[in-house]
Amino acid sequence: MLKRRSFMVAAGVALGCLMALPAQAQEAVKIGLVLPMTGPFASTGRQVEAGVRAYMALNGDEAAGKKIEIVLRDDAGTADQTRRIAQELVVNEGVSMLMGFGLTPLAMSVAPVLNQAKIPAIITSATTSAIMPQSEYFVRTSMGGPQSAVPVATWAVENDLKRVVTLVTDYGPGHDIEKGFVDQFKKDGGEIVESVRVPLQNPDFAPFLQRVRDAKPDAVFVFVPSGVGSLFMKQFVERGLADAGIKLIATGDVTDDDLLNGIGDAAKGVITGHFYSANHDSPENKAFVEQVRKTNNMRPNFMSVGGYDAMHLAYAALEKTGGDTDGTKLIEAMKGMEWTSPRGPIMIDPETRDIVQDIYIREVKEVDGELYNVEFTKYEKIRDPNTAK
Repeated sequence: MLKRRSFMVAAGVALGCLMALPAQAQEAVKIGLVLPMTGPFASTGRQVEAGVRAYMALNGDEAAGKKIEIVLRDDAGTADQTRRIAQELVVNEGVSMLMGFGLTPLAMSVAPVLNQAKIPAIITSATTSAIMPQSEYFVRTSMGGPQSAVPVATWAVENDLKRVVTLVTDYGPGHDIEKGFVDQFKKDGGEIVESVRVPLQNPDFAPFLQRVRDAKPDAVFVFVPSGVGSLFMKQFVERGLADAGIKLIATGDVTDDDLLNGIGDAAKGVITGHFYSANHDSPENKAFVEQVRKTNNMRPNFMSVGGYDAMHLAYAALEKTGGDTDGTKLIEAMKGMEWTSPRGPIMIDPETRDIVQDIYIREVKEVDGELYNVEFTKYEKIRDPNTAK
């Protein structure tokens, strides 16, 4: 009888342990990370994932007492796949948050999913201003495109670059950035000599650069997508614009940290405005750069820091809700959050859910045998002028 009772007690304990397993599993918080890991925009996905992993390596894999689990999916940069993957992550994987979205159409495609599921999506990369109003569950840790352009316009006028041609890639982010620069430049007293738009697919900059040279401006303001900067710089030199005394000013996409050494000497002296440089001098950034180099053997860029800060925001929101994963509570917790990022001080605007951050004016210089965007002045607490209230 004693043996039978002991067996029943032991069986009951074992059954209790088995029944407890699902409850323990439920304590994990899943975050769906949707990125272009293959295809033409794979470098974006690679950088964002590196930033996410670096945050977890430096800060652990728990928040509010719950284990954080990343569920990575590759959308190959195709909006139809992005939306399908987001739906699968919500319905089949039970994610509490989504994160990533390397391009504007990819972010736009998930808005209906967010609105139905009522879960937050943290945008690590896409920059078009029109994204944010599509869902109250969007929050952004990259930037609104014009954020980097507005300070460049002000800096240009302050430094006697009064006549400028704009040259941007002909799609949503290019239009946003062009408008941000032009509006501020004119407001500050500058003259736009001509506005040039270059096709997104298979760009050949040569004929457009010839138009710039013929216009004889003080400077050309440029935006091209990350990854295209090397081709642009090559053709800028070949067309002799620098020799003609035309200054190149741009957003930081043109001198992307990930590609800068590959561009070579042609990039030296280029002035850009952006929110992040791997050369940013702070203890937070030094730890971040060291971690990414250690685990990924590469230099982090602005896409990477967008992923890093997305994880900080996710962790901080969970801490604020006490581990409650209700989507509406999480998005409310994210509004107004402030912290010190590897890029510097940042905040999530409580009204727009968009990022507020310092924009640095940088010059490409050689540092210890490598090319870096070296910051030399900054404009503080810049908002996207298209969404600022």
